[in-house]
Amino acid sequence: MSQMNNLRGSDELLSSGIINGPFTMNSSTPSAANGNDSKKFKRDRPPCSPSRVLHLRKIPCDVTEAEIISLGLPFGKVTNLLMLKGKSQAFLEMASEEAAVTMVNYYTPITPHLRSQPVYIQYSNHRELKTDNLPNQARAQAALQAVSAVQSGSLALSGGPSNEGTVLPGQSPVLRIIIENLFYPVTLEVLHQIFSKFGTVLKIITFTKNNQFQALLQYADPVNAHYAKMALDGQNIYNACCTLRIDFSKLTSLNVKYNNDKSRDFTRLDLPTGDGQPSLEPPMAAAFGAPGIISSPYAGAAGFAPAIGFPQATGLSVPAVPGALGPLTITSSAVTGRMAIPGASGIPGNSVLLVTNLNPDLITPHGLFILFGVYGDVHRVKIMFNKKENALVQMADANQAQLAMNHLSGQRLYGKVLRATLSKHQAVQLPREGQEDQGLTKDFSNSPLHRFKKPGSKNFQNIFPPSATLHLSNIPPSVTVDDLKNLFIEAGCSVKAFKFFQKDRKMALIQLGSVEEAIQALIELHNHDLGENHHLRVSFSKSTI
Repeated sequence: MSQMNNLRGSDELLSSGIINGPFTMNSSTPSAANGNDSKKFKRDRPPCSPSRVLHLRKIPCDVTEAEIISLGLPFGKVTNLLMLKGKSQAFLEMASEEAAVTMVNYYTPITPHLRSQPVYIQYSNHRELKTDNLPNQARAQAALQAVSAVQSGSLALSGGPSNEGTVLPGQSPVLRIIIENLFYPVTLEVLHQIFSKFGTVLKIITFTKNNQFQALLQYADPVNAHYAKMALDGQNIYNACCTLRIDFSKLTSLNVKYNNDKSRDFTRLDLPTGDGQPSLEPPMAAAFGAPGIISSPYAGAAGFAPAIGFPQATGLSVPAVPGALGPLTITSSAVTGRMAIPGASGIPGNSVLLVTNLNPDLITPHGLFILFGVYGDVHRVKIMFNKKENALVQMADANQAQLAMNHLSGQRLYGKVLRATLSKHQAVQLPREGQEDQGLTKDFSNSPLHRFKKPGSKNFQNIFPPSATLHLSNIPPSVTVDDLKNLFIEAGCSVKAFKFFQKDRKMALIQLGSVEEAIQALIELHNHDLGENHHLRVSFSKSTI
């Protein structure tokens, strides 16, 4: 009876985050039974001192034990877990106070996300979790056992839930990875960096199937594949996009013929680079219904360090990208969870680009809005009043700024080679009332032309470098080939080829004389009124005609 009273008293204060959970503990805590004393305690209690027990608030109702555990794994061993889904709370016990301190210090300026929801972490006022006598702990203990087994290098093949807590006999060491909402390029190096935190990665092959970027990844041991799947399935590599969907492959080994940007055998440094198209053995091709030659949609694309931070322990030369997390000082072999971008070049949330070498006679704020809007949602544009060949472009976030910079810097626009770098400014300031501006500063934050404001939009999957071939969409039935060709010719373009999509005549490809022509045509004709309440949508295509 006394235990029930203790649980009830703790629960009454749980929602306020003061008393951190219905469990017994090895610490002296003020009684929660005396209402007045309790209120005084809540008001006067200083912030919790460091503890190896951490209190997580606002966790999603459908979050798994593995996802909660994986938040702590980069910082050290996780020794216990208590889930209180009804309260949207959880408690994570680390092996040491030092690991807990490192974790809290890391997540204080960088709010972690689980299933696209922010999760808040603080020290608990308890020094230890004692959950032995609590019901509904089987899943948590199974997940913890799996973590412990991976960290110690072995895992029992019997006992526990077969799909969550253990590796099944004969389970493949090869994972099949699908990346959904491919907003930013995901390179082979990024995949290696993420998955090598769970064990030795032997081989990776990337390819496209059904317009989805996929990969096959082989570990040295099925145990590593098991835990990588448990911890990473459903997680996002970047903020709110590039979602990992992971299953075990029917293959038990990969045969890699070339070491290049699409396939890699990390045990064979002597392999040739080939022609950039990894060839698969017929049985492997049949395993996922692909032809013998498969390719990645991002040939030669710049590698983006993921928004989940990793120590550079693998010796990878993944570029240090402004806007991505720096290395963590951590000791464990695993990491997961979506984290917010902390900053670029030391400037938090650096989403402003300095664009230079523009043609001052032809460039406009609207033109920069349309062009940079191919790679993210542009909030503000400012052309410099006294130096009109320079401009500031403020994107929605640092990742979008980096993406636009990578794709557009060095491209020719109106006869000049555009240059884009990260600005020292954190935001574009609007002119004060009465200040002379000549319309050079524009706020586009509420523009209906933003391409990426709708979650899950197909636009996330169709981001490509500038090319001479443009993808046209939203074409009404009455508009003909000649109508569209003439539209681009009147805009000063030379049309080399044109074709409607066979299955969907609302879309077409048009090939122009040069990449520069295509860039200028996109600026000029995106959102052009074609009549019948249809406005033309223009983007760069990865295809040619």
